[in-house]
Amino acid sequence: MTASAHDDPRSDGELVDAINTGDDGAFEALYFRYRDWVHGVATRFTHDHDLALDVLQETFAYVLRKCPSLKLTAEMKTFLYPVIKHTAIALRRKSLRFVSDDAALADLGGPPDPSPESARSELASALRLLSAEQRETLLMRFVDDMTLQDIADALNIPLGTVKSRLHHALKTLRENEHTRRYFDEA
Repeated sequence: MTASAHDDPRSDGELVDAINTGDDGAFEALYFRYRDWVHGVATRFTHDHDLALDVLQETFAYVLRKCPSLKLTAEMKTFLYPVIKHTAIALRRKSLRFVSDDAALADLGGPPDPSPESARSELASALRLLSAEQRETLLMRFVDDMTLQDIADALNIPLGTVKSRLHHALKTLRENEHTRRYFDEA
């Protein structure tokens, strides 16, 4: 890895253009700029660190396969998100075909953990109150810091749908006794 890979001043669009001309350093810079984010999103879909690493690899392999004709017409996160999502779902589905009965039973989990570390799981439980679409939209907005328009583009849905999903998700969380305090503190 070159020292400039982490701090390459070129925009994502400039990096993509350079990748299209065969600049390996540009690909490296783009990879290091987005690898942690891609892995985080992949982990949300796969619930498995190692499988998320596979998704990371497949996502950037996809980017390379698109070259030299790749055109970035949106934000990089908007471009990558559907690739990550579909790759993660496919790899998770494939991996679940090979789960033993014991592993499947262990994956069901037990009672909630009362320890201080369970605060994170409490929030995860609250997020389960939301529909999959609402949860995805909420995470894209507040965890991935994507704009509403970028979310609409990434999910290929109208902007109004994104706003509606986000509104209903926040309303559900505000009305829940376990998550209301997060809104009261703000």
